[in-house]
Amino acid sequence: MLIGRDRELDALAELLRQDAAQGAFVLIQGEFRTGKTALLREVLGWARQNGDTVVSAWADPSETGAEFGVVCQLFQPLVLGATDGAESLLAGPAARATEVLCSDASVSASLSESAEGPTTATLTGLYWLAAQLAARRRLVIGIDDLQWADRASLLWLRCLLRRAGDLPVTVVATVGPAQAPADRDVLGQLAPLFRHRIALTALDGAAVTAVTEEVLGAPGDVHFRDAVHTATGGNPFLLHALLRTIKASGNGPDTEAAARITRFVPADVGRALHLHVQAAGPHAQSVAQAVAVLGGTPALDLVAGATGLPEPAVQDAVHALERAGLMRRTGHTAAFVCPVIRVALANDVLPSVRQEVHVRAAELMLGHGMPAEQVAVHALHAPLGLVWVPDVLRRAAAETVRKGAADRAVVLLRRALREPLADDVRATLLIGLGEAGLATSVAEAALDLRRGLDLSREPGERACAARRLAGALFALDRYPEGLDVLERTADSLRESDAALALRLEIDLVYAGLHDAASAPGVLPRLMDLRISDAVGTPAERPLAALLALRAIVLGESPAAAVALARQALTHGMNPADDESFVYSGTVLFLGTAGETDQALGYADAAVEEARTRGSAFTLAHSRIIRAHVYGQLGRVLDCQADAEAALVKLGEIGVDPHHSHSVLATAALTDALVKQGRLDEAQSLLERVALTADLDGHWVNDYVHLVRGQLRAAQGRLAEALTDFQECGRRTEARGMRCPWIYPWRSEAALARAALGEHGEARVLAAEELALARRWGVPEAVGAALRALALATGGSQGLDLLREAARTLAGTPARFRHAQALGDLGAQLRRAGRTAEARECLKEAVTAAHPHGAALVADRALDELRAAGDRPRTRTFQGVGALTPTEHRVAGLAAKGMTNREIAQHLFVGLRTVEVHLTNAYGKLGIDGRRGLAEALSATGIQSPFSAARLRARVPRATGSAPGS
Repeated sequence: MLIGRDRELDALAELLRQDAAQGAFVLIQGEFRTGKTALLREVLGWARQNGDTVVSAWADPSETGAEFGVVCQLFQPLVLGATDGAESLLAGPAARATEVLCSDASVSASLSESAEGPTTATLTGLYWLAAQLAARRRLVIGIDDLQWADRASLLWLRCLLRRAGDLPVTVVATVGPAQAPADRDVLGQLAPLFRHRIALTALDGAAVTAVTEEVLGAPGDVHFRDAVHTATGGNPFLLHALLRTIKASGNGPDTEAAARITRFVPADVGRALHLHVQAAGPHAQSVAQAVAVLGGTPALDLVAGATGLPEPAVQDAVHALERAGLMRRTGHTAAFVCPVIRVALANDVLPSVRQEVHVRAAELMLGHGMPAEQVAVHALHAPLGLVWVPDVLRRAAAETVRKGAADRAVVLLRRALREPLADDVRATLLIGLGEAGLATSVAEAALDLRRGLDLSREPGERACAARRLAGALFALDRYPEGLDVLERTADSLRESDAALALRLEIDLVYAGLHDAASAPGVLPRLMDLRISDAVGTPAERPLAALLALRAIVLGESPAAAVALARQALTHGMNPADDESFVYSGTVLFLGTAGETDQALGYADAAVEEARTRGSAFTLAHSRIIRAHVYGQLGRVLDCQADAEAALVKLGEIGVDPHHSHSVLATAALTDALVKQGRLDEAQSLLERVALTADLDGHWVNDYVHLVRGQLRAAQGRLAEALTDFQECGRRTEARGMRCPWIYPWRSEAALARAALGEHGEARVLAAEELALARRWGVPEAVGAALRALALATGGSQGLDLLREAARTLAGTPARFRHAQALGDLGAQLRRAGRTAEARECLKEAVTAAHPHGAALVADRALDELRAAGDRPRTRTFQGVGALTPTEHRVAGLAAKGMTNREIAQHLFVGLRTVEVHLTNAYGKLGIDGRRGLAEALSATGIQSPFSAARLRARVPRATGSAPGS
């Protein structure tokens, strides 16, 4: 308790070192349990070691009515134990006091010589008793908690302090913030007689750290130290109690313990605080309990309502508790000075009292029309059977979901479901619980949604619940169950509400297309659907989304597909009124129709909206879609960041790595790693989630085959790569997917065959894809097919085709594909002996690939440049990364405002050298002059916030083949 009190200890030691002929009167002041008693004991210990006569008393509120109770504590031990040699000290004027102290009768009865207290003679005798004790050596008197001393003892002490100025008497007393109302006048007169004051304030951060290290053996991290300091307010007693409990629990001083710091408040703290609360006067206990139970900073009228006390009485009690150092009042609200006090007192409240406080508070807040979310804090603790509780909790859950706190909504709804409810109300609550639960546990959410669906009889509610339940089941790869839910619910609604039935059927068809087993059953219905079937109904937008997908998959018309997609996405990818995977599928395939930038806009909006709503599952799914769009754009690092973040989030809510949503994210991440040339990491990732073996017939595994083939081709495992590409083609053709740009397996297979020396077969595949791509009419697809045909053809014809591929891709968003074509063109030109032209192409390829992390293309182009005799000093030829160290330094000085001449003088170079470096920097940064330097130099590349090590820690190993999405 003395840690952090070095300044106070030094001051007390200096006072004791004074000449023994002089007295010292010291008052140690402080809030409750701030270490006053520990300081007093330390001082008395020093005095005993010094040979002083030491007497001490420890005042107690239970003894405030016993006259001279403190004086008896001080002197009875000396008087009763007096020897013959000491008897002379007790003669003369102190005889009366000696007689009183040695009497067996009541002290109070013996000294009741006046109705107003002890007589002057009695006080004088007691003074002379102290004086004679100090006659031979210094007398040190210690009194703890002076505020609890009885009136007679206070009057005696006042007499002593007034008269003992020249005597070797040292008085050290402690006083706390609370005092008995009847004795305030005497204590007020006494306090100024103490010549020295020592005020104990809360421990600072350094002292808290020292105490933490003393008790726990380590100072803890900054989060833990801050949490402990805030929780205890720097109060030494509370600090030691909290730390001892943490130590006993086996926890360490770490961030995890900091997050639940108030759970370590020991039970005995509440009992210790109880004494201080009771001493604060009438109603203090009721008010303190109410504030503790209500939590936060409740308004005083709310406290009055919770306690049943008049508001003026509450104000008086708060004032008394504030004087006691337990509470602070701000305006019309009150709160405890630190969280530990609140928790300790709340833990000490009887359950029945706690419940009554919450119910009164909730009913008062309801009467004042306060938000349901605030009322629910108390409704959670109400007894079962109150009719208003379920509605309050339901409305509060809806508010918390809108604010992104789905986990809180789960708590509220689970409590509401404990009430006796009608089936329709229970169904609504269960469905709401399932929807909120998707942010925490998909498996549990599916159970709640199914129970709600079984109970519900309202058509709109049933349709919504069925779609949410099916989505959860699909996320768990329970596709047959999800399809059955959609089909059975649609059948049950078809007669009563055809539009709702159609809405369910749209999701049924879209989900059914994903699996090879169910696709044949839904394809006929897909072909029969027309947008006119849903005009003016809630099914119009989702049907437009499904028909856009049909137009793309079947290779009908990019323009028609884009028009339908825009109609479908008028409310975004995750519309609040109609969430469904059919919209995200539309966004994913928009790039296939040549609108990748537009797809990115929808994906960006969906990610931000999902963050706002707080749905972990929706956020993860949105980031997966955006990762794929980034991949289509060639923004490799962005693709990696989103895919990794999605995998982490899916793991947190119980979606295993082998489930289809995780597989989709893993495939995108593998694609990004391959494009960066991080082939070992990509291989390890696929192995950890069992994607290197045979894969089932889910749609997502078509994409896995394509990405896995690209990895194996980059590893030089060409035969295995070809097998993957051919399997991707077999699957897509079996599904009737005629669009060449969804999975361009033919061009990839053509490249593998060409590398294996099978040029004839390669040309056939590439030419077939080129014909399909020209018919589809999307430049990205045409450019990729031209590149494959060029590499399969070779020679001058191949060069011409590569030039055409580079020109075709130059104006498209497909940056990676463009860089690939440029790199291949540069390599072919170098081999043809056209070095100058080759260098230009290769530099352009590096410039296109490097900023987005496509290191595989950039490094190959750099190797070709070196083979062409170039000596590139940077890994790129445009942007900040292209600047040489000297160019960067010169540009930086210019951006700060230095003239060319000043830069030359600063760097000890010629003026012409500075001009050359600046001209080179302007060209690489793409600016005209100094005006844009500062902004251009501040531009940085996009970096992934997730490391491979972090991902490995988050994604557990899986066995068996991976089902699809």
